[in-house]
Amino acid sequence: MGAVTETASPTRRGRPLRLTAAFAVLLALVAYVVVQYVSGDGAPRCVVRSGDGEDPDRPGPGDGKGGGGSYELSPEMAANAATISAVGTTRGMPERAVTIALATALQESALRNIRHGDRDSLGLFQQRPSQGWGTPRQILDPVFSAGAFYDHLAEVPGYSRLPLTVAAQRVQRSGFPQAYAKHEPDASLLSAALTGRASASLTCTAAPSTKPGDPAKVRSELARSFGAGVLPAAGGKGRAGAPQSSELTVPVVPTARADDAERRGWELAHWAVAKAAELRIAEVSFAGRVWSAEKADEGWRTAGPDGSAVRIRVAR
Repeated sequence: MGAVTETASPTRRGRPLRLTAAFAVLLALVAYVVVQYVSGDGAPRCVVRSGDGEDPDRPGPGDGKGGGGSYELSPEMAANAATISAVGTTRGMPERAVTIALATALQESALRNIRHGDRDSLGLFQQRPSQGWGTPRQILDPVFSAGAFYDHLAEVPGYSRLPLTVAAQRVQRSGFPQAYAKHEPDASLLSAALTGRASASLTCTAAPSTKPGDPAKVRSELARSFGAGVLPAAGGKGRAGAPQSSELTVPVVPTARADDAERRGWELAHWAVAKAAELRIAEVSFAGRVWSAEKADEGWRTAGPDGSAVRIRVAR
C-alpha cells in the first residue's frame, strides 16, 4: 500500500483565510483613521462663530463655545478672507462691501488663490487678464485682486442696498449669478468677525510652528493689507517692536470707518489669527484675551489685563 496522504481539514484550510481577512480589515481601519485625521478634527482649521453670549452690539470674541451660527474653513481660506476684509476696510468700504466680496470669492474660488479657471480666469475672484483686470501676476496677488474687485464694486450705484447677487453680478458678469446667494450667510458671519463687529469670533487650530516666524514679514503683510499707517514709524513712540524682537505691538488707532477702538482692535487681532499658519504667528492678544497656537483648541482665553494695543508674537 502506498503512503497515506494527510488531507488538511476544512478548519485548518480556513485559518489562513481568516487571518488574511482580519489583516485586511485592520489595514482598512488604519486607513480610515488616517483619512479622518487628515480631513476631520485632526486637520488644522479655522472656525468663525456668532452668538457667544456677549452683548451683540459689542465686538470681541468670547470663549468661542457659545450658540449661534458657525462656519468652518481651512487656514488658507481664512488667510485669504482676512486679506479681502482688510483691503476693503482700509479703503473705507462698509461691511456690506466686505460681505459681497467674500461671498463672491467663496463662489468663484472657494477662497483659494487658484491658478486656473474658465478661459484665462485666475485667483480669488477668477478675474481675467484679457478683460483688463490686470496681469496674471497682479491678479494672483490677493491684495491687488481684492482691491480691483472693490474698485469695480464702488462704481455700482447703490450697491450696498442691492441684493447681494445683483451687486456681485454687476462686477463679475457671471454665467451663474444666482450662485452667489448661497454664500451670503457664511460671508456675513466672516465679515462680522473680520471687521470686528458684533459678538463674532474667529479662532484657528494648528500645530505650533516648527520653524521660527519672521516679524519683518508680519509687519510687511500688515502694511500691505491695512496700509502703512497701521504701524508706527520705527523708533517712534509706541514702536511696533525692534527688528530682532519676536513680538509686535500694534497700536489700536480708530479709523473713520472703525471709530470704536475696540472694534478696530478685534479687526486687527482676528486678521492675525487668520494669518497665523501662513506667517507662523504663535500668539495674539488684545483686550484681556489671548489666542495661542499651543492652546489653539481652547480658542480665545482670558489672560492678563485689558490692553490698548494688539500684541502679535511669532514662533521662535
